Amino acid sequence: MSESLHELTATAAAARIAGGDLTSEALTAACLERIADRNDAVHAFAHIDPEFSLAEARKADSSTPRSPLHGIPFAIKDVIDTADFPTEYGTPIPRGRRPAKDARCVELMRAAGAIPLGKVVTTEYAMFTPNATRHPMNPAHTPGGSSSGTAAAVADCMTPIAFGNQTAGSLIRPAAFCGVYGLKPTHGTTDGTGILPLQLYFDTLGYMARSVDDIQAFYGIVTGVDQTQIWPSGRAPKIGVCETYQWSFAEPGSREALHQTAAQLSEQGANVSPFKLPAEFADLVAVHRRVLYRGISCSLEADFERAKTQMSDGLIEVVEEGRAYSDEDYEDAFKTADACRTAVNDCFGDFDAIICPSAPDEAPAGMATGSPIFQVTWTLLGVPCLNLPVASGPQQLPLGVQLIGRRHDDARVLALGKHLMDAFEPLSIAP
Repeated sequence: MSESLHELTATAAAARIAGGDLTSEALTAACLERIADRNDAVHAFAHIDPEFSLAEARKADSSTPRSPLHGIPFAIKDVIDTADFPTEYGTPIPRGRRPAKDARCVELMRAAGAIPLGKVVTTEYAMFTPNATRHPMNPAHTPGGSSSGTAAAVADCMTPIAFGNQTAGSLIRPAAFCGVYGLKPTHGTTDGTGILPLQLYFDTLGYMARSVDDIQAFYGIVTGVDQTQIWPSGRAPKIGVCETYQWSFAEPGSREALHQTAAQLSEQGANVSPFKLPAEFADLVAVHRRVLYRGISCSLEADFERAKTQMSDGLIEVVEEGRAYSDEDYEDAFKTADACRTAVNDCFGDFDAIICPSAPDEAPAGMATGSPIFQVTWTLLGVPCLNLPVASGPQQLPLGVQLIGRRHDDARVLALGKHLMDAFEPLSIAP
């Protein structure tokens, strides 16, 4: 193929489709060709049906555009129900499961004229045990998890956009490892019907793409709210640099990426200064663990009772730890989480947003999906987080920083992220 259609961003491709310069069928075929060429190495997709996706693309080509992403292929993490593809949660326990209907987020994308391209790999029950997906830039390394297939597929140009989700660190970490934009929105902004529940207090549908414009359009369709704010011209953003209470886990490359990002944003005209979270937020990683593990022990109770022997040792330990927490342990942790979530917006003061590491380091070698240590506090607080792919590290793999805003300030965070990255020069962190 003379033109690399699979490399187009979603909004760039949609503009060409709307202008008659490109068909959805041609774009979908290019993505499927890329999957055929690369999936044996990357293992991002768990299920595809080329005839179905191409037929959907032809329907889009024969209909009036219905949204900013009409005719655009999208991939779906395999914890999100789809009527036309199996949904198996990254485990053999529900092998061959065929939901009767699409999850609400998939329904909305299809109603907008977008094309389901297939299901991308997740870890076992969207937890810590990996499946086959590898880092597209270096297959000796992990792409992260649990949205491993989501990040790898977007980064490797198999799909322009894809759904993931986050209950601990499942979206931001793989986006950072693979060098793509990833939005974990404010908790509760989208309908989670048809998505595997683990702990509903944390579960958040997320979005990955290769541009902020794509995420604005993608998230806008699912929320039904225009997310395409523009940062006010001439207004210098005020950004806090937050090393977080987990700074000791950051490796030198991640530390340097945060500090060099802050320096460059300052050079671009942003007002950048240190930001410290309140002392009462210091132990939220442990609080998150108690609330999450107790929730998982309840959500997976039926499968645990009937098919424990097919679960990984790590997942069994999570369920058993969750069961061991007393009602009092859980209620105390939940009250702490709720109080901090209620208070978080006031903590920002006059900052527009803050930045902190997305992950401890570049994607580690091996199969383990890496630590969620730099995501769980923000997941507990329910705030919007946008991974910005700002650097390559000493191993020539991506490094990211999170741009974090107030609860329900998602559109503003996206506008600020686009404003900052439009002028940003990618960093190269030396060994």
